[in-house]
Amino acid sequence: MDKITVDAKRDITLIGHHGSGKTQIVDAMLYNAKLIDRIGILATDSEEVEREKKASFSMGVTSVRHNDSRIYVIDTPGMSDFYAETANGILVSENIVVVINSTAGIEIQTERFGSVAKEHGKGIIAFFNMLDKERSGFADTLADLGDTFERTPVLVQLPIGSEAGFRGLIDLVKMKAFIFEDGGVFKEEDIPADLKSAAEEARTKMIEDIVQNDEELMMKYLEGEPLSTDELTSAFKKAYLGNEVIPVLLGSAAKNIGISQLLDFVIEVGKKPSETSPKAATLLSGEKIEVNATEEEPLVAYIFKSVVDPFVGKLTFMKILSGTLKQGDTFIVVDQESLEKVGHVMLPEGTKEIEVDEATVGDIVKLSKLKKSAAGNTVAHKDRQLKLELPEMPEPMISKSIQPKSKGDIDKISGGLARLAESDPTFKWENDPETNETVISGLGSVHLDIMIERLKKLFSVDVEVGKPKIAYRETVRKTVEAEYKHKKQTGGHGQYGHVQIRIEPNERGAGFEFIDKIVGGVVPKNYIPAVEKGIVEAMKKGVLASYPVVDAKVTLFYGSYHDVDSSDMSFQIAARQAFKNGMGEANPVILEPLMDVDVFVPEEATGDIMGEITSRRGRPMGMEPQGKGTSKVVAQVPLAEMLDFANKLSSITSGRGYFTMRFNSYQETPPDVQQKIILERQRELEEQQK
Repeated sequence: MDKITVDAKRDITLIGHHGSGKTQIVDAMLYNAKLIDRIGILATDSEEVEREKKASFSMGVTSVRHNDSRIYVIDTPGMSDFYAETANGILVSENIVVVINSTAGIEIQTERFGSVAKEHGKGIIAFFNMLDKERSGFADTLADLGDTFERTPVLVQLPIGSEAGFRGLIDLVKMKAFIFEDGGVFKEEDIPADLKSAAEEARTKMIEDIVQNDEELMMKYLEGEPLSTDELTSAFKKAYLGNEVIPVLLGSAAKNIGISQLLDFVIEVGKKPSETSPKAATLLSGEKIEVNATEEEPLVAYIFKSVVDPFVGKLTFMKILSGTLKQGDTFIVVDQESLEKVGHVMLPEGTKEIEVDEATVGDIVKLSKLKKSAAGNTVAHKDRQLKLELPEMPEPMISKSIQPKSKGDIDKISGGLARLAESDPTFKWENDPETNETVISGLGSVHLDIMIERLKKLFSVDVEVGKPKIAYRETVRKTVEAEYKHKKQTGGHGQYGHVQIRIEPNERGAGFEFIDKIVGGVVPKNYIPAVEKGIVEAMKKGVLASYPVVDAKVTLFYGSYHDVDSSDMSFQIAARQAFKNGMGEANPVILEPLMDVDVFVPEEATGDIMGEITSRRGRPMGMEPQGKGTSKVVAQVPLAEMLDFANKLSSITSGRGYFTMRFNSYQETPPDVQQKIILERQRELEEQQK
């Protein structure tokens, strides 16, 4: 294989609402590169569960050769439950293609994931897909595009024909027409006479939008001088690199119209690795540095995808941000403190991979059988260990208990869940040794259902699934002082630890704060960490319903010790018991997750939906018209009331409504709700102990 230079590499991540056609676009790219034999096989939906349900639940990673360039393509899920997959896909690409269903406009997940790309300063290209469908269009959505992403949308193309008659494109930069035949074959022709005037008008608008960012070209344009194709492309690139514009391209993946032109545009205008902004990182010493996209710097890479393969084992995908990687090299997975040796260096291409001797900046590599690694980890050269500064992933909000149908599968469940957690930072699991219950947590019901399906298919484990569980918390509302003296005399050394603590509420969301106010050495300094550890241990289970305790401030202000009998364990026990005793007097309360909910419904259903939200202890915050007969109802609703909302919404709107929700904060539960939670939790714990 010919070596591709760093600046001949590009990357794109496709984002957009579920059903916008992202995976079919990748199919068309692979078909045009002769890497698959037909469009529609959904090549990057490689998991069995994805093929069964005909939807993407994980990101697909591939690459294509186009002209003299290699373009890495990441296909992301369009559902909010798989946020981590899409967020990581956005993080590792410099060019984000927002895929818009031309019959629906900008849908909620398109807006949500697009805002992530905007926050990270990524270049954004819009691709209106499905222009061959009935009631498709793009003109009315351009203004929404600009408002949503706060950049100027600039049409690069005009369609030739519409709906079923859509058959080609006019390139407004080159002022040429591309007429398509079956299979994506196209001919370059002069612009049809009946479209010449519209093309001239659209080109003028395009030029005015992009020369605003280039003073020299603006003067030339205002003086009436013609602008060459190269000058326009250069101005476009300057505006794109400055995040001033969103180039707007058109097409149909099903008909393979506009896909080659999209890749051409990415090569001509898209960001090269050398045009990537430096990445912020922190050395293990604490020093802040920047990682530059050059081969001369030491290796830095980001692991953005981890795959469980039942035949090969774990597969790890990482993007090289600086330096080079060769077969036989060693590197550190910094988060795991794991020294790894590279075997084969593979690049994804089509539905397979190719082996290379060396990968460099801008490459995405696929490695097998790393000892310790997980999605979200930083890879670095052993002589310059650092961690990339990365955005926080949302915390899981919904939990379910699972148990193997066969007792012999207990170890298989633990191993499988550990592997799945390595692949998704928003998926957590834990085993309670007291109840022997395994609890999995994720971003939503679909998220957990798919993880359970993966557990069954990849690890051949059949499980029984318990009811969804809410991640409740407990906290205190009153300041109290508590004391406990742990004193036990045995034949040899005894046990002695004595603490006095003050427990007080902390600000909501501030977490736990430990304050050492010991004076005069009444509790020796070497035992103070044990006191804090004991309190942290006690906070794992509150006094009301055994939920974790949050937002409490604990001050150690007095105590005593014994020269012979005191120990770390004695002070841990004393601190743990003092906290439990004190919390019972500190007016404890159960907290529940409060969600920001956006519900998109036909205008005629808004009244019913607002009533439904109110009946679920929710608080409607307002309503925003979305155009095309749709309104967005904005509300805050406790998560416990949202578990069956999807079914009710579908019933009210005849399947036309949809919603998204994001964690807002924890709030106190009303007394009647709290009592129900406590009683249900007691029954649950009693059942576990049987």
